[in-house]
Amino acid sequence: MNVIISNERQAELSNLNIEIIKSIHGVFEADELIQMFSNFFFGRMILDLTALKNYQDVRNLQKLSMSLDVEKIIVLLPDTPECLAPRFLSRLISMGIYNFTTNLDGVNYLLTNPNTYRDVAHLHQIDDVSGTTTTTTEGGNTVINNIISTGTYILGIKNITEHSGATMLTYMLKKELNNMGKSVLAIEVDKRDFVYFNDKEMLSVDNNNLANELLKHKDVEVILIDLNKDGNVEVCNEVLYLIEPSTIKLNKLMRRDRKIFEKLAGRKVVLAQSILSDSDVKEFEYEANIKTFFTMPPLDERENNSQVLQNLLNKLGIINY
Repeated sequence: MNVIISNERQAELSNLNIEIIKSIHGVFEADELIQMFSNFFFGRMILDLTALKNYQDVRNLQKLSMSLDVEKIIVLLPDTPECLAPRFLSRLISMGIYNFTTNLDGVNYLLTNPNTYRDVAHLHQIDDVSGTTTTTTEGGNTVINNIISTGTYILGIKNITEHSGATMLTYMLKKELNNMGKSVLAIEVDKRDFVYFNDKEMLSVDNNNLANELLKHKDVEVILIDLNKDGNVEVCNEVLYLIEPSTIKLNKLMRRDRKIFEKLAGRKVVLAQSILSDSDVKEFEYEANIKTFFTMPPLDERENNSQVLQNLLNKLGIINY
């Protein structure tokens, strides 16, 4: 069942052929709409933007986006230069509002074909430190830090050699951070291994939906992402690249990509499941011509690994983030 909030576009919206559970008409403060609908179950909300008082002030839209499920909202925009300006549309997208249109045909389409971030990424603009405006490329994941990183630290973990323990490290870091009182969400990309941990705060998503999932969890202090093969590293504040320095794993890696260590130059390379001595690590760094970020010994999930994990978290700066 659907909700319609109308004002100037009431006549048009009355022609929608949909089931309506509630319809209101007039101009409303953001707080009034939140009070009416924050605990009200509905399938879709069609919001005539002129029904929101002072809708030109994005803070009023931000209030709605923080209190209502924006995935269910379709915004019917006034056909004005102000509301069709790239900056205004970009701000809607930054709030997670992807479903907006200027006409009834667009509303009908979005009712059955709701947008994801990917559909609107080409409209998204960000302001960089120089004050210039940048438009995102298709896929759009490079803007996620600008949307939520002011309050959330996003750490990616990626296997470079096969089966180097990214999934288990993600799990152990989550537990360690939880024990330290941090709110943590773990996400794995394009796999379904997390289901075996029986933890509701460990989610599995497709890479195409990763941006959407991140936007849903703006209040989490730390998000850990098991990137697997195709996870987009651009969404992360930092990425750990795991290499198991055994002879067979390194030889397999070099046969697959002889330039891999050139590509990893300057990245946070972690020697995972490593029994190398300090001198062995220095020799590895010399031969590979890279600097390693951290050496991780083999860890048993059933044992207390707090010292090693906290050393890693301290080095990343997550604990004091």
